[in-house]
Amino acid sequence: MSEIERLGDQLIEEAWSMNASDVHFTPKISDAAVQFRLDSDLFTKQTIPKDVCERLISHFKFLAGMDIGERRRPQNGAITIIIKGITINLRLSTLPTPYNESLVIRILPDTTTYSLATLSLFPMMTTKMLSLLKHSHGLIIFTGPTGSGKTTTLYSLLDATKKLYNRNIITLEDPIEKRSEDVLQVQVNEKAGITYAQGLKAILRHDPDIIMVGEIRDSETATIAVRAALTGHLVLTTMHTRDTKGAIYRLLEFGVSLQEIEQTLIAIAAQRLVDLKCPYCGEKCSHLCKKYRKVRRVGVYELLNGRALSEVLREIRGEEACYSYERLRDVIKKGIALGYLYPDALERWVVDDWDKT
Repeated sequence: MSEIERLGDQLIEEAWSMNASDVHFTPKISDAAVQFRLDSDLFTKQTIPKDVCERLISHFKFLAGMDIGERRRPQNGAITIIIKGITINLRLSTLPTPYNESLVIRILPDTTTYSLATLSLFPMMTTKMLSLLKHSHGLIIFTGPTGSGKTTTLYSLLDATKKLYNRNIITLEDPIEKRSEDVLQVQVNEKAGITYAQGLKAILRHDPDIIMVGEIRDSETATIAVRAALTGHLVLTTMHTRDTKGAIYRLLEFGVSLQEIEQTLIAIAAQRLVDLKCPYCGEKCSHLCKKYRKVRRVGVYELLNGRALSEVLREIRGEEACYSYERLRDVIKKGIALGYLYPDALERWVVDDWDKT
């Protein structure tokens, strides 16, 4: 094993042992920085010579089957490795910069164990979301920015549903982030003709009870997902919107009629991943302390369903409506008041609502 291979393995293993989500290789004028994404923070692990960084990036690109000679355009790839008997999936992304190529590696442990007890800051919300999966048909949407834990939430709920109700669950993802033996998983492969839209059409003929669609990203996918919900399937999916009401407007933009939304939509959950206040460090937790804390972040949720959802739809139709439900800012405020979260959590995660509070 060469020195570059040993360094690459060492960095990935160290990032995994610290529960880092990403490893960044960032070239600069005369050297390069290796940075770890630990929860919400990006910290510099070490500085390495620029030629060593170039060789490391070429090494990882080779393992991922990427074009080593192409440095002028972005590339994506994937590697599967085993660390201490645990399968780890690595997603690679390169980007050309003025100082040579930059590489980011997303670390995705291949595990099927997700604890519902540590899913939400307030366990009652987990119970509410799990109860929604008792429905035989309809549409449930999870919203939030990239990295907010939507996929983890979905798989935690699906895993519990499989054990409780023994339903046939099929997922359609790009890529498959969490491998599970309890559900049937389909990988989007546009080169092979398996797009979100084509994959959904095929899944509907495979006798599913619950369909999990990785993301609604265009009009065709939105239309097929809604029709699947109309024809007797429970469809779970994600979207990128700021809050729960935003998901309804996004569906309307995709050409789904308000009548179809009213007939299919069961609930919308907007979520964020927030840092739990460290009981030992007081202020911000040190990187060394984070390495030994098993639960450092939890989800906070804004759930729109039932009467409140009906009233929001009335408001969108232009009718008079009266409703109230717990918003993200309310949940985060409660967490801060109880001492679970850092005081800056509200400003960081619900910045658009800061002036309204």
